[in-house]
Amino acid sequence: MFILLGLSSDWDTQVSLFVLFSITYMVTVLGNFLIVLLIRLDSQLHTPMYFFLTNLSLVDVSYATTIVPQMLVHFLAEHKVIPLVSCAAQLFFSLGLGGIEFVLLAVMAYDRYVAVCDPLRYLVIMHGGLCTRLAITSWVSGSVNSLMQTAITFQLPMCSNKFIDHISCELLAVVRLTCVDTSFNEIATMVSSIVLLMSPFCLVLLSYVKIISTILKIRSTEGRKKAFHLTVVVLCCGMAIFIYTQPHSGPSGLQEKLISLF
Repeated sequence: MFILLGLSSDWDTQVSLFVLFSITYMVTVLGNFLIVLLIRLDSQLHTPMYFFLTNLSLVDVSYATTIVPQMLVHFLAEHKVIPLVSCAAQLFFSLGLGGIEFVLLAVMAYDRYVAVCDPLRYLVIMHGGLCTRLAITSWVSGSVNSLMQTAITFQLPMCSNKFIDHISCELLAVVRLTCVDTSFNEIATMVSSIVLLMSPFCLVLLSYVKIISTILKIRSTEGRKKAFHLTVVVLCCGMAIFIYTQPHSGPSGLQEKLISLF
Protein backbone atom coordinates (compact mmCIF):
# COMPACT_ATOMS: atom_id res chain seq x y z
CA MET A 1 0.00 0.00 0.00
CA PHE A 2 1.10 3.56 -0.76
CA ILE A 3 -0.17 6.85 0.65
CA LEU A 4 -0.61 9.79 -1.76
CA LEU A 5 0.01 13.14 -0.11
CA GLY A 6 -1.98 15.02 -2.77
CA LEU A 7 -2.24 18.80 -3.05
CA SER A 8 -3.39 19.82 0.42
CA SER A 9 -4.20 18.46 3.88
CA ASP A 10 -6.64 21.27 4.71
CA TRP A 11 -10.25 19.99 4.69
CA ASP A 12 -11.87 23.15 3.29
CA THR A 13 -9.30 23.33 0.50
CA GLN A 14 -9.84 19.68 -0.36
CA VAL A 15 -13.63 20.16 -0.59
CA SER A 16 -13.14 23.17 -2.88
CA LEU A 17 -10.74 21.17 -5.06
CA PHE A 18 -13.22 18.28 -5.14
CA VAL A 19 -15.94 20.56 -6.54
CA LEU A 20 -13.57 22.20 -9.02
CA PHE A 21 -12.17 18.96 -10.42
CA SER A 22 -15.55 17.21 -10.44
CA ILE A 23 -16.90 19.92 -12.75
CA THR A 24 -13.75 19.94 -14.87
CA TYR A 25 -13.81 16.15 -15.23
CA MET A 26 -17.48 16.05 -16.24
CA VAL A 27 -16.91 18.80 -18.83
CA THR A 28 -13.88 16.92 -20.16
CA VAL A 29 -15.76 13.63 -20.52
CA LEU A 30 -18.93 15.18 -21.94
CA GLY A 31 -17.08 17.46 -24.35
CA ASN A 32 -14.89 14.72 -25.80
CA PHE A 33 -17.72 12.19 -26.11
CA LEU A 34 -19.81 14.81 -27.93
CA ILE A 35 -16.91 15.33 -30.34
CA VAL A 36 -16.70 11.60 -31.03
CA LEU A 37 -20.49 11.31 -31.42
CA LEU A 38 -20.71 14.27 -33.80
CA ILE A 39 -17.91 12.91 -35.97
CA ARG A 40 -19.59 9.50 -36.10
CA LEU A 41 -22.99 10.95 -37.06
CA ASP A 42 -21.87 13.52 -39.65
CA SER A 43 -20.56 11.84 -42.81
CA GLN A 44 -18.90 15.10 -43.90
CA LEU A 45 -16.52 14.71 -40.97
CA HIS A 46 -15.30 11.27 -42.04
CA THR A 47 -11.91 12.68 -43.07
CA PRO A 48 -8.36 11.96 -41.87
CA MET A 49 -8.25 15.06 -39.63
CA TYR A 50 -11.41 14.08 -37.76
CA PHE A 51 -10.34 10.43 -37.63
CA PHE A 52 -7.25 11.51 -35.69
CA LEU A 53 -9.33 13.92 -33.61
CA THR A 54 -11.56 10.99 -32.60
CA ASN A 55 -8.50 9.10 -31.40
CA LEU A 56 -7.28 12.17 -29.52
CA SER A 57 -10.64 12.63 -27.78
CA LEU A 58 -10.68 8.99 -26.68
CA VAL A 59 -7.13 9.32 -25.36
CA ASP A 60 -8.02 12.51 -23.44
CA VAL A 61 -11.05 10.92 -21.77
CA SER A 62 -9.08 7.80 -20.87
CA TYR A 63 -6.13 9.78 -19.54
CA ALA A 64 -8.31 11.93 -17.30
CA THR A 65 -10.15 8.82 -16.07
CA THR A 66 -6.90 7.13 -14.98
CA ILE A 67 -6.15 9.96 -12.53
CA VAL A 68 -9.11 12.21 -11.68
CA PRO A 69 -11.64 9.73 -10.14
CA GLN A 70 -9.01 8.42 -7.71
CA MET A 71 -7.99 12.00 -6.92
CA LEU A 72 -11.61 12.97 -6.22
CA VAL A 73 -12.03 10.05 -3.81
CA HIS A 74 -8.86 11.06 -1.99
CA PHE A 75 -10.06 14.66 -1.60
CA LEU A 76 -12.83 13.36 0.69
CA ALA A 77 -10.93 10.46 2.28
CA GLU A 78 -9.07 10.63 5.57
CA HIS A 79 -6.56 7.97 4.53
CA LYS A 80 -5.38 8.48 0.95
CA VAL A 81 -4.13 4.97 0.33
CA ILE A 82 -3.65 3.21 -3.00
CA PRO A 83 -2.75 -0.51 -3.33
CA LEU A 84 0.47 -1.48 -5.09
CA VAL A 85 -1.38 -3.13 -8.00
CA SER A 86 -3.62 -0.06 -8.48
CA CYS A 87 -0.57 2.20 -8.34
CA ALA A 88 1.20 0.14 -11.02
CA ALA A 89 -1.93 0.11 -13.20
CA GLN A 90 -2.34 3.88 -12.85
CA LEU A 91 1.30 4.45 -13.79
CA PHE A 92 1.01 2.14 -16.80
CA PHE A 93 -2.15 3.71 -18.22
CA SER A 94 -1.21 7.34 -17.53
CA LEU A 95 2.26 6.93 -19.08
CA GLY A 96 0.87 4.99 -22.02
CA LEU A 97 -1.93 7.41 -22.81
CA GLY A 98 0.41 10.38 -22.41
CA GLY A 99 2.86 8.87 -24.90
CA ILE A 100 0.03 8.06 -27.32
CA GLU A 101 -1.16 11.66 -27.18
CA PHE A 102 2.26 13.12 -27.97
CA VAL A 103 2.66 10.87 -31.03
CA LEU A 104 -0.92 11.59 -32.14
CA LEU A 105 -0.25 15.33 -31.98
CA ALA A 106 2.72 14.84 -34.30
CA VAL A 107 0.60 12.73 -36.66
CA MET A 108 -2.10 15.41 -36.72
CA ALA A 109 0.53 18.06 -37.51
CA TYR A 110 1.72 15.95 -40.44
CA ASP A 111 -1.87 15.63 -41.65
CA ARG A 112 -2.23 19.45 -41.64
CA TYR A 113 1.15 19.78 -43.35
CA VAL A 114 0.01 17.59 -46.26
CA ALA A 115 -3.39 19.38 -46.42
CA VAL A 116 -1.80 22.81 -46.69
CA CYS A 117 1.45 22.15 -48.52
CA ASP A 118 0.32 19.44 -50.96
CA PRO A 119 -3.49 19.85 -51.17
CA LEU A 120 -3.92 18.32 -54.63
CA ARG A 121 -2.47 15.01 -53.48
CA TYR A 122 -3.92 15.13 -49.95
CA LEU A 123 -6.49 12.34 -50.37
CA VAL A 124 -3.97 10.19 -52.24
CA ILE A 125 -1.31 10.54 -49.52
CA MET A 126 -3.59 10.46 -46.47
CA HIS A 127 -5.55 7.40 -47.55
CA GLY A 128 -7.40 5.16 -45.11
CA GLY A 129 -4.63 2.58 -44.85
CA LEU A 130 -1.98 5.15 -43.91
CA CYS A 131 -4.25 6.84 -41.37
CA THR A 132 -4.97 3.50 -39.71
CA ARG A 133 -1.28 2.59 -39.58
CA LEU A 134 -0.36 5.98 -38.11
CA ALA A 135 -3.05 5.65 -35.43
CA ILE A 136 -1.93 2.09 -34.58
CA THR A 137 1.69 3.27 -34.40
CA SER A 138 0.67 5.95 -31.90
CA TRP A 139 -1.18 3.50 -29.65
CA VAL A 140 1.49 0.78 -29.84
CA SER A 141 4.49 3.07 -29.25
CA GLY A 142 2.93 4.69 -26.18
CA SER A 143 1.83 1.33 -24.75
CA VAL A 144 5.20 -0.39 -25.28
CA ASN A 145 7.08 2.48 -23.66
CA SER A 146 4.67 2.49 -20.72
CA LEU A 147 4.98 -1.27 -20.22
CA MET A 148 8.78 -1.02 -20.18
CA GLN A 149 8.83 1.96 -17.76
CA THR A 150 6.31 0.36 -15.40
CA ALA A 151 8.17 -2.95 -15.36
CA ILE A 152 11.60 -1.48 -14.57
CA THR A 153 10.09 0.87 -11.95
CA PHE A 154 8.19 -1.70 -9.92
CA GLN A 155 10.98 -4.27 -9.93
CA LEU A 156 13.00 -1.86 -7.78
CA PRO A 157 13.04 -2.50 -4.00
CA MET A 158 11.00 0.12 -2.14
CA CYS A 159 12.11 1.75 1.12
CA SER A 160 10.00 1.72 4.26
CA ASN A 161 8.70 5.16 3.32
CA LYS A 162 5.40 4.61 1.48
CA PHE A 163 4.40 8.27 1.13
CA ILE A 164 4.18 9.40 -2.51
CA ASP A 165 4.44 13.19 -2.64
CA HIS A 166 2.17 13.57 -5.66
CA ILE A 167 -1.46 13.58 -6.81
CA SER A 168 -1.06 10.16 -8.46
CA CYS A 169 1.40 7.31 -8.95
CA GLU A 170 3.61 9.38 -11.21
CA LEU A 171 6.84 7.87 -12.55
CA LEU A 172 9.43 10.12 -10.90
CA ALA A 173 7.50 10.25 -7.61
CA VAL A 174 7.48 6.44 -7.36
CA VAL A 175 11.16 6.11 -8.33
CA ARG A 176 12.08 8.42 -5.43
CA LEU A 177 10.78 5.78 -2.97
CA THR A 178 13.42 3.23 -3.95
CA CYS A 179 16.46 2.33 -1.85
CA VAL A 180 18.89 1.58 -4.67
CA ASP A 181 20.71 3.41 -7.43
CA THR A 182 18.22 4.51 -10.09
CA SER A 183 20.67 5.56 -12.82
CA PHE A 184 19.29 2.98 -15.26
CA ASN A 185 15.72 4.21 -14.69
CA GLU A 186 16.83 7.80 -15.23
CA ILE A 187 18.54 6.89 -18.50
CA ALA A 188 15.43 4.98 -19.62
CA THR A 189 13.27 7.99 -18.75
CA MET A 190 15.57 10.29 -20.71
CA VAL A 191 15.56 8.00 -23.76
CA SER A 192 11.76 7.74 -23.64
CA SER A 193 11.52 11.52 -23.35
CA ILE A 194 13.66 11.97 -26.45
CA VAL A 195 11.71 9.40 -28.47
CA LEU A 196 8.15 10.20 -27.37
CA LEU A 197 8.44 13.86 -26.32
CA MET A 198 11.27 15.70 -28.04
CA SER A 199 10.99 13.93 -31.40
CA PRO A 200 7.20 14.51 -31.84
CA PHE A 201 7.63 18.08 -30.56
CA CYS A 202 10.35 18.83 -33.14
CA LEU A 203 8.30 17.22 -35.92
CA VAL A 204 5.31 19.37 -34.99
CA LEU A 205 7.41 22.53 -35.03
CA LEU A 206 8.91 21.58 -38.39
CA SER A 207 5.46 20.86 -39.84
CA TYR A 208 4.07 24.20 -38.75
CA VAL A 209 7.10 26.12 -40.01
CA LYS A 210 6.35 24.60 -43.42
CA ILE A 211 2.63 25.29 -43.03
CA ILE A 212 3.08 28.94 -42.05
CA SER A 213 5.56 29.59 -44.87
CA THR A 214 3.07 28.10 -47.33
CA ILE A 215 0.10 29.99 -45.87
CA LEU A 216 1.92 33.31 -46.28
CA LYS A 217 2.11 32.62 -50.01
CA ILE A 218 -1.62 31.88 -50.30
CA ARG A 219 -3.82 34.87 -51.00
CA SER A 220 -7.21 33.19 -50.87
CA THR A 221 -9.30 33.28 -47.69
CA GLU A 222 -9.96 29.54 -47.88
CA GLY A 223 -6.24 28.82 -48.04
CA ARG A 224 -5.54 30.93 -44.97
CA LYS A 225 -8.30 29.21 -42.97
CA LYS A 226 -6.21 26.05 -42.96
CA ALA A 227 -3.67 27.80 -40.76
CA PHE A 228 -6.02 27.63 -37.76
CA HIS A 229 -5.59 23.93 -37.01
CA LEU A 230 -2.88 24.63 -34.45
CA THR A 231 -3.13 22.50 -31.29
CA VAL A 232 -2.00 22.77 -27.69
CA VAL A 233 1.24 21.02 -28.61
CA VAL A 234 3.57 23.56 -27.00
CA LEU A 235 1.52 23.57 -23.79
CA CYS A 236 1.10 19.79 -23.64
CA CYS A 237 4.62 18.74 -24.60
CA GLY A 238 6.28 21.68 -22.88
CA MET A 239 5.04 20.68 -19.43
CA ALA A 240 6.14 17.06 -19.86
CA ILE A 241 9.53 18.00 -21.30
CA PHE A 242 10.13 20.36 -18.37
CA ILE A 243 9.55 17.51 -15.89
CA TYR A 244 10.97 14.40 -17.55
CA THR A 245 14.15 15.74 -19.15
CA GLN A 246 15.64 16.78 -15.80
CA PRO A 247 15.02 13.96 -13.28
CA HIS A 248 17.97 14.97 -11.07
CA SER A 249 17.51 18.73 -10.83
CA GLY A 250 13.83 19.00 -11.60
CA PRO A 251 11.25 21.30 -10.01
CA SER A 252 10.27 21.10 -6.35
CA GLY A 253 7.59 18.67 -5.19
CA LEU A 254 4.82 21.28 -5.20
CA GLN A 255 5.89 22.69 -8.56
CA GLU A 256 6.00 19.21 -10.07
CA LYS A 257 2.49 18.41 -8.81
CA LEU A 258 1.07 21.67 -10.14
CA ILE A 259 2.76 21.26 -13.53
CA SER A 260 1.49 17.67 -13.83
CA LEU A 261 -1.98 18.78 -12.82
CA PHE A 262 -1.94 21.65 -15.29
